[in-house]
Amino acid sequence: MKIYVPLDSAAKALGADAVAEAIRDAAQASGKDVQIVRNGSRGMIWLEPLVEIEHDDGVRLAYGPVSVADVPALLDGSAETLGPVEEIPFFARQTRLTFARCGVIDPLDIADYEAHGGLSGLRRAIAMTPADIVQEVTDSGLRGRGGAGFPTGIKWKTVHDTPAGQKYIICNADEGDSGTFADRMIMEGDPFTLIEGMAIAGLAVGATRGYVYLRSEYPVAIEVMNAAVEAARAAGMLGDDVLGSGRAFDMEIRVGAGAYVCGEETSLLNSLEGKRGVVRAKPPLPAIEGFLGRPTVVNNVISLATVPVIFERGAAHYADFGLGRSKGTTPVQIAGNVKYGGLFETAFGMPLGELIDDVAGGTASGRPVKAVQVGGPLGAYMPRSTFDTPFAYEEFDGQGGLIGHAGVVVFDDSVDMLKMARFAMEFCAVESCGKCTPCRIGAVRGVETIDRIAEGDADAPELLGDLCETMTDGSLCALGGLTPYPVMSALRHFPDDFARSREAAE
Repeated sequence: MKIYVPLDSAAKALGADAVAEAIRDAAQASGKDVQIVRNGSRGMIWLEPLVEIEHDDGVRLAYGPVSVADVPALLDGSAETLGPVEEIPFFARQTRLTFARCGVIDPLDIADYEAHGGLSGLRRAIAMTPADIVQEVTDSGLRGRGGAGFPTGIKWKTVHDTPAGQKYIICNADEGDSGTFADRMIMEGDPFTLIEGMAIAGLAVGATRGYVYLRSEYPVAIEVMNAAVEAARAAGMLGDDVLGSGRAFDMEIRVGAGAYVCGEETSLLNSLEGKRGVVRAKPPLPAIEGFLGRPTVVNNVISLATVPVIFERGAAHYADFGLGRSKGTTPVQIAGNVKYGGLFETAFGMPLGELIDDVAGGTASGRPVKAVQVGGPLGAYMPRSTFDTPFAYEEFDGQGGLIGHAGVVVFDDSVDMLKMARFAMEFCAVESCGKCTPCRIGAVRGVETIDRIAEGDADAPELLGDLCETMTDGSLCALGGLTPYPVMSALRHFPDDFARSREAAE
């Protein structure tokens, strides 16, 4: 009997380690021959720990959420199953490309990885010229999954075309946005796809060294990624002769110290160099003068982890998914006051309302949805009147929002949007690196101005708008530049919450 128990952080937090130990103990006591595989998460967090039992026909039946008390019934076959994992409605309606192996394989078994399509993309890339590799990524339409949505192929071409004796591939794994966990899930559940993507990027631009900048708050991901790099090196996937190609690429894992601003690429580079994590002025761009002053590709985890899929199946296949300039799929992370929270990978274009009301099942509280914040703490608050907006870059931009890292946080009608606007400014004030005045001082003044609104100051809303405009236009990076998104969207879409505060103060 083969039993899968996730090692994913969310599953561990909900008792997966205790369940795995209980299965091991019960199997030994009963003399049953049980193989326990610690896999990644399938992304259905409300069912964690989600235990899967594989039968002789290869079908994996799901049980969850499983507690230690449920283990005897699991082993004697009397436990009630949810049916085949792939037939659970939340999972069945997904388009899994980047996350196709996550939760399916043993994360640290490179043979299992290869048996499920791994390394085929890297082998294809090895047979191509660097320029052709870059063109394939460009033709796929892949855009940065970390926030700005910048075309990945353009970034790679800039590094490819910039002459230098040494170039670098940097993976930004400093996943700090609220309601986001896709990076962590892929690193814990399918780390070799990230390594393969970084190796392909290295071949494309002529980089022989890579680094994953991973946040210290992810101890499981740190452990899995370090073990995966060692396994990849031992298997010839990394090193001086990548898969016998005669071309070199190696990498290592670096751990950050918990600064939110280090999710911004130039702050990350400073931190990686051992300097204080503050924003650099641009130009020069990191693609021209990045890590240690050398041409550097800086991509998000999901961007790099998607590259092997593009090379395995072809750019045209990947670009066939999506809407307009938003090509491929996006891993939507659904969190907050929601019935079915988790990771839902889908082609760009699904309406926001369908994601919230249908896929996620509405609120966990049963109360009406009032607002949805998309794109982390710097994302706009979307009211129900915008729920017909397709989940895509340009379409969200047209509504004054942003996709960002595709984190979605749901709020019911009990939320006070003035308090949420204040929180956005307070968050910016706390996390600012202090490099530029609009962010460093503007966020502090923003908190004070929102407090004035709450106290009934009739002039404060106009002042808040002027302040947000200054922050947007004058900040060096997205922390100060995007903080006005949640603030102004709250003021614009939910004026009653601000008016109530003034009325209460009067």
